Amino acid sequence: MFRALADPTRRGMLAALALSERSVGELAAPHAMSFAAAAKHVKVLEQAGLLAREIRGRTHVCRLAPEALAEAEAFLAPYRRFWAGKLDALEAALVADVETNTTGDDT
Repeated sequence: MFRALADPTRRGMLAALALSERSVGELAAPHAMSFAAAAKHVKVLEQAGLLAREIRGRTHVCRLAPEALAEAEAFLAPYRRFWAGKLDALEAALVADVETNTTGDDT
């Protein structure tokens, strides 16, 4: 899943699908790529469980499959808390440093 999310084109496709279902051609258009190239990206997203594809006549229609994103969110949540704590500690240290340097003796 994270390999699929690493590519900015695929993330863009998922952002479009968050708004509404799209055909593979519609997903390709904003990225100025061929249908074949877009189909490869769609296949990677589909294999990762991030989208579902349905064939309607000759059109392949894709829709977001948010369940997989929820799984990624659950995996990343402990790391978010870890880094938020580290950033809070850094902010406190920087504020203390600024206060020390601005209230100190300027002689």
